[in-house]
Amino acid sequence: MGGGTISSSANVQMNAQTSKSKAFAMLTLLFFMWGFITCLNDILIPYLREVFALNYFQAMLVQFAFFGAYFIGSLVYFIVSTTIGDPITKIGYKNGIIIGLVISSIGCALFVPAAQFLLYGFFLAALFCLGIGLTVLQIAANPYVAILGSPETASSRLNLAQGFNSFGTTIAPVIGGFLIFSFFGGENVLGADAVKIPYLGLSALFLLLALVIKLTDLPVLSSSEEIPGGAGALKYRHLVLGMVGIFMYVGGEVAIGSLLVNFFGLENIVGLSEGEASAYLSFYWGGAMIGRFLGAISMSNLPSNKKLATMLGTAVAVFLLIFGVIYTNTGIDIQTVLPFVGIMILNLLAFMAGKSSASRTLAVFSSVVVLLLLIAISTDGLIAFWAIIGIGLFNSIMWSNIFTLAIDGLGKYTSQGSSLLVMAILGGALIPLMQGALADWVGVQYSFALPIICYLYLFFYGVMGHKKTVNPLEA
Repeated sequence: MGGGTISSSANVQMNAQTSKSKAFAMLTLLFFMWGFITCLNDILIPYLREVFALNYFQAMLVQFAFFGAYFIGSLVYFIVSTTIGDPITKIGYKNGIIIGLVISSIGCALFVPAAQFLLYGFFLAALFCLGIGLTVLQIAANPYVAILGSPETASSRLNLAQGFNSFGTTIAPVIGGFLIFSFFGGENVLGADAVKIPYLGLSALFLLLALVIKLTDLPVLSSSEEIPGGAGALKYRHLVLGMVGIFMYVGGEVAIGSLLVNFFGLENIVGLSEGEASAYLSFYWGGAMIGRFLGAISMSNLPSNKKLATMLGTAVAVFLLIFGVIYTNTGIDIQTVLPFVGIMILNLLAFMAGKSSASRTLAVFSSVVVLLLLIAISTDGLIAFWAIIGIGLFNSIMWSNIFTLAIDGLGKYTSQGSSLLVMAILGGALIPLMQGALADWVGVQYSFALPIICYLYLFFYGVMGHKKTVNPLEA
């Protein structure tokens, strides 16, 4: 009889683990999709600019509408959570994800009438709706990934999921460009019709995914306890400092990426044309994919003797994948990118120095980024060129590590805290503007001094800002 009880208990644990594994597999697909669809904006901007004869300011309203939705959506969510209680904590993460998918599907579907009526404002409204849907997904899915297992491996799971997000951003320009500019586009296509079928297909895919998640038995992680109103999450000092961390990280990463083409075009660097420079952008953003997969392994429960071998094999495999994608479009020689391999080795050494700790790894990586920025500012030629590209590898784990450190111990305020962290994505809109103004004043190369401030703050957060201490307001 006792053996039957043990067997029954073991079966329950096995079923629970299987359910969590199934949930995580679903979530990695979500992360891939929103990485893919976010990067499609880079295809939309030149396409819509040509269709509507826009200037650069008008064309950049695409990003303003899309990323503005993150801030407004998470702000509204936070206000609701402070007045009537946290919505996702009440309805469950699964239902929150389904709602986000449905809203995203509506946003994609709105591209069809926008193209039909040929109204730029309609496109911006569709992008805003899509951004709201992805905001809900971010608020629900990030903490869901984090709490699907033990807190010690939360960063590992989030890094793995973010790795698939980066895979989406790496292949989206290739696939999206082919579909919009070639397969569904071309000289015989009128107006903005080339975006109709791709975005209608994405709309159907979002709906199908929502249906699959609805019918799949996933862990229902919601709270039955009373969720009081008020900004309870702000009582946690490490969350508030984490919000600043997300603001700084997203701002620094986007600011650097936004000026890379201009930096590569400087005569004292390598003087590349815009077409040539764009090929190397994939190494900056693809580096994040490599680092995130390595971060998932580094902060997992794998035995130490297996971690290094697994990380080495993964690094080589993902590098070859990125190189293959770029080679398909450019025919680039592998010897040209060997310095990137050297920076990958430095990245592995930094992971070893991080010792599988989210906070320690964040501190190590941010300090390396500061060093690479200083090299990019103070040197010329290929040294500065590869130093700035290498930053992508070290940006990789920052979102995941900051996020998991910031929501650790929030309990019933986890979703509210998640909405505040998503709101801090606003840094991606403000800091690039500040660096742009600085570039007008002191030049592009020296403007990279601004992100140094961002990464110095992240070093502080990794060393001590993440520690859970009594909020001074409550002391």
